[in-house]
Amino acid sequence: MQDSKDDAQPQLEQEVNEEVKPAGKYIRFKPFTLIMMIIVLILATSGITIFALTVGEKKVVEVRTPSHDEFQKLFSAYDELGTSYYKDVDQDALVDGAVKGMIDALGDPYSDYMVKEEATQFNDSISSSFDGIGAEIQEQDGQIIIVSPIKNSPAEKAGLLPNDIIKTVNGKSIAGKTATEAVQEIRGKRGSKVTLQYQRGKDAKLHTLTLVRAEIPIETVYAEMTKNKIAHIQITSFADNTYQELLEKLDEMEDKKMKGLVLDVRQDPGGILTTAISIASLFVKTGEPVMQIEYKDGKKEVINSQDGRKVTVPTTVLIDSGSASASEILAAALSEKANVKLVGEKSFGKGTMQTAKSLTDGSTLKYTTGKWLTPDGNWIHKKGIKPDYTVSYPSYASLPYLDSSKTMKLNDVSEQVKVAEKMLKAMGYNPGTVDGLYDEYTAYAVSRFQENEKITIDGVLAGKTTDKLQTELRKQLKEEDPQLKKARQLILKQLK
Repeated sequence: MQDSKDDAQPQLEQEVNEEVKPAGKYIRFKPFTLIMMIIVLILATSGITIFALTVGEKKVVEVRTPSHDEFQKLFSAYDELGTSYYKDVDQDALVDGAVKGMIDALGDPYSDYMVKEEATQFNDSISSSFDGIGAEIQEQDGQIIIVSPIKNSPAEKAGLLPNDIIKTVNGKSIAGKTATEAVQEIRGKRGSKVTLQYQRGKDAKLHTLTLVRAEIPIETVYAEMTKNKIAHIQITSFADNTYQELLEKLDEMEDKKMKGLVLDVRQDPGGILTTAISIASLFVKTGEPVMQIEYKDGKKEVINSQDGRKVTVPTTVLIDSGSASASEILAAALSEKANVKLVGEKSFGKGTMQTAKSLTDGSTLKYTTGKWLTPDGNWIHKKGIKPDYTVSYPSYASLPYLDSSKTMKLNDVSEQVKVAEKMLKAMGYNPGTVDGLYDEYTAYAVSRFQENEKITIDGVLAGKTTDKLQTELRKQLKEEDPQLKKARQLILKQLK
């Protein structure tokens, strides 16, 4: 929906650990020749990528060219359709379908084949900005799930959360679609609207919300300083410019006499591998391992911390279920090799690496090249990283979105009313029994909220009142943030 990582990381809505190379000059081949070249290229690029990721040593990778016999069934099917199908076939579509079928046969949600239009959107999603709702998605067990919403995006403001399952887009089911195909449905021009049905929890009821697509700038680092000189720096994704952004924020915090640092990678779906290594090197002693790469042949390569600038103040790291891939690489490196404590909730659990390669016609192969392991050799795939200190979000943080275009009033009964009652209660307005019935107690609680927020008092939840209720609840969550408070407490103990 980066619209995995609707729109990128995956696209930002899938994840890339290596830069995408620009497409070369277009060359036209006969269909037969084109199929063979694409197949050979798919097999060959795997070896090329492994070599490209090798650091400081020679590695010879044998790439086997397939014989014609191995693909006779494919050629026969292509010929049969071309000559005997009841109407003319689109040769390009057949070739694209053949390649997509090979990728799908891998059973890997992180590998994908993108035709030219999809590849263009993918490339846009890792640039400085893109249009969409701003959420990383991925395919999992035939469902499209949110890995993480992007900070300040329409998706975040609407209350979408990691692990929400997107069921329909503009009334059309997206079950069984790849993440790239789902992104195609979700993205669109800024200012346009998209309606999603989503499910929070596998057995939960469906919720509907309409979002206005916007420009999603890829600003990836945010920083603030508290009165006790403990900096809070949030990294929202690992893009090309993230390392430089972080250095600039560190300079700002040091100018403000930073004594401690909370590094926050919550709801950060990851990004570029080299960026994660560079950031980890700020905290891990030069020459110490920050990660390992395990290749297809079982051989492992240790990636060590780079020389250069180091952060020496006491540090903690915040993680949650939206922290994935590059975020987990960073968290594991600091935990195992820099004695940094992790606070929050178990991370997402993505332990594979992908690369993207452009083909001559503008299409792109995105595929998994290997596993990454923690410095101590642990593979966290589908397991996640457990924090040293588990601190949960308040229960109201996972409440679904309220549709402000809908009106809730006296005697209404619905699940949305029940959600509204929970929100009011969390903010200190007593709605009476939380049962989904909009009774006199609920109306009075809404009236009190409207009075305090200087909104026309009518006891009805709709429009401005609903939007304001959700905005104020998000502010309360940010102010209370029990995970951030715990991380700061740990640093204060170290400073004593």
